[in-house]
Amino acid sequence: MKFLGIIPARYASTRFPGKPLALLAGQPMIRRVYKQVSGLLDEVYVATDDLRIQEAVEAFGGKVILTSPDHKSGTDRCYEAYTRIGGEFDVVVNIQGDEPFIHPSQIELLKQCYQDPATQIATLVKPFSEADGWEAVCNPNAPKVVFSRNMRALYFSRSVIPYLRGQEPERWTELHTYYKHMGLYAYRAEVLREITSLPQSSLELAESLEQLRWLENGYVIRVGVTDRETIGIDTPEDLERAELFIQHGH
Repeated sequence: MKFLGIIPARYASTRFPGKPLALLAGQPMIRRVYKQVSGLLDEVYVATDDLRIQEAVEAFGGKVILTSPDHKSGTDRCYEAYTRIGGEFDVVVNIQGDEPFIHPSQIELLKQCYQDPATQIATLVKPFSEADGWEAVCNPNAPKVVFSRNMRALYFSRSVIPYLRGQEPERWTELHTYYKHMGLYAYRAEVLREITSLPQSSLELAESLEQLRWLENGYVIRVGVTDRETIGIDTPEDLERAELFIQHGH
């Protein structure tokens, strides 16, 4: 199978404008993400709507493609980039441009999901640890996921799922393994085309999670379980934490 990696990167982030070009250990964040995944996929491109990001990627020798500024999601930007890149790819991998600590094993895990021919979309989850604490599980910015025995996603929610009836909430993480969704996706090429033409669904609008549109329309989302934490960078404060993470040898 041939895998195409696409890193959507917008300049105009509400909480952190210019985020992909922010320096992390002396190099633009987008360069670090690109380096982490290069060589693991057949091709890797940055998909951006901004000439400054395009120039930065070209400056370090990366592949980049300019896309429309009007996309509502990274998935839509991935699809435009895929159609313009051309070539015969079986699977398109959507890599977050603000995840500079993505690990090669996580990309391999996504690829392994396609050993099952029924997999249409693949994504990763990570178990919450007891050290994360109850507060982390309750955080609506960390979507939770439940999945079946054959590793197919049943539902994603900003709420804590499942609800443990008859138990004190403080004990829930001790009694059950909760899973956090990692924002990394891979789609069969024909499925990517289909899902980007679907109208928004009621569950998606309720939770503001686009993957619920895919579940509501009957697509199979296969889940891979990783134990590696990645640090998503949404704010300048997150960037400071990431600098410390690197200084401590990560």
